[in-house]
Amino acid sequence: MQRSAIRISSSMMFCLALAFPCCLRAEGDAAKLYKANCAVCHAADGSGNTSSGKALKAKDLRSDEVQKKSDAELAEITTKGQGKMPAFGQKLKPEQIQALVSYIRQLGKK
Repeated sequence: MQRSAIRISSSMMFCLALAFPCCLRAEGDAAKLYKANCAVCHAADGSGNTSSGKALKAKDLRSDEVQKKSDAELAEITTKGQGKMPAFGQKLKPEQIQALVSYIRQLGKK
């Protein structure tokens, strides 16, 4: 009886492990993308409070001004660039840009 409970528990844990890593991996991938491509100017917290960010007058990604933009607008800015911000459309895949947009949304909630 105890072995059956252990097998069921193990099976449930295995299924949960298969279900959740994709979500966690997607969040982790977005954080890595942000750190590699955005944080140098926009800072880890999205504030723009870095030496590069201050020099370039990088937007505070947590601000109402940025957070009020649609996902499509944020994706377009990231893809094509704007002002002094470079375009990332040649460097990142569309799904990576969408992940960054989602990550920027999370910065606005912190």
